[in-house]
Amino acid sequence: MIVRARVVVTMDGPPVANGAVAISGNRIVEVGTFPEISRSRSQEKILDLGEQALLPGLINAHCHLDYTCLREKIPRQKSFTDWIRAINAAKAKLTAEDYVASTNEGFAEAKRFGTTTIANLTAFPDLVSKIESPIRTWWFAELIDVQDPSRASEIVDHAVAHLKSQEHWGLAPHAPFTASPGLYRRCEEIARHENILLTTHLAESGEEMRMFRDADGPLYEFLKEIGRPMKDCGRRTPLDIFLEDQRAIEGDRPYLCVHLNELTSNDFDLLQESAKSSSIAHCPRSHNYFGHSPFQFEKLRDAGFNICLATDSLASNDDLSLFAEMRAFQKKFPGVSPEEILRMVTTNPARALRREKELGKIRRGFIADLVAVPIEKPDAVLDEIIAFERGIVWSMLGGRVLA
Repeated sequence: MIVRARVVVTMDGPPVANGAVAISGNRIVEVGTFPEISRSRSQEKILDLGEQALLPGLINAHCHLDYTCLREKIPRQKSFTDWIRAINAAKAKLTAEDYVASTNEGFAEAKRFGTTTIANLTAFPDLVSKIESPIRTWWFAELIDVQDPSRASEIVDHAVAHLKSQEHWGLAPHAPFTASPGLYRRCEEIARHENILLTTHLAESGEEMRMFRDADGPLYEFLKEIGRPMKDCGRRTPLDIFLEDQRAIEGDRPYLCVHLNELTSNDFDLLQESAKSSSIAHCPRSHNYFGHSPFQFEKLRDAGFNICLATDSLASNDDLSLFAEMRAFQKKFPGVSPEEILRMVTTNPARALRREKELGKIRRGFIADLVAVPIEKPDAVLDEIIAFERGIVWSMLGGRVLA
């Protein structure tokens, strides 16, 4: 099959005007101008997308599809801790059937907005077998043992038993304030043995900083109230806590770190060792929802981190559009080029998922995950892509047309 478009945005060089992509099976076999491709493959079927830009399928580096049903259900709270209380109360009313339906609804919405690969955290790994994902999915079991650290290994092993049958999976110890060192340690052991990915929420809120650094604040009081041991709090930042625990367990697996909103100057010194091998998932609209401290994009990028954009969950966002995340990021960082912003939903998350040699680009040998966006000004194609606000009308996953 040959797919022709007004412009092909390869993310592997300049956009190709009047471009075409030849596909065999689930792989891209040739990329170039339409006259070149059609001449060399004259017997192949041609699908002409007309005045559209063809680009790699978008990759969402962090999402909680479990909570799609909570859109607009949690009023804006006075504090991050109040939001935790509110979402816990909302979750307590949901059944297993609700979570399955919520996840399916989330997949459909993500697909409609051009996402072809998603890193999805699930609090219920035992429900994954009941869900058929319409897009490429990395399933991460979100793991919490805050009230009973003695069950750390049991919690991790239970998740592994339910996820091992998935093509792509990993583990997500939730955060240093909800996951014990023992839970992180067991996740590291599994990751080394199974060669899987790890992700964790880190330095997300000012209240988390107050908890660890000052042994104070609403998050500190809430967790103390529900029985969390608080001996690790006082005089240290969340990042310092995390990195010291990693050194203590000889953790050597690179993490996909989510958020990293609250960082001190000393934290940046601590980050130097891990910057080149780790990735960050930044969620611009969720960040704005909570009013976190400004995301230090330039410092993190200059330190060498691989930075990706993501939607987070609909408990703190309006929809699952990565186009909207790109626009929100561009509003905060207008000096960043459209190409660099687009890399944060294509090539960068592909690297974070260790699939940079087959996802995130339109290139020979790569998997044919593609989406198309209508354009009017080919000379400003990247700006038009970021400005796109509607649902995708055509997409392909692994050489199979989805819409």
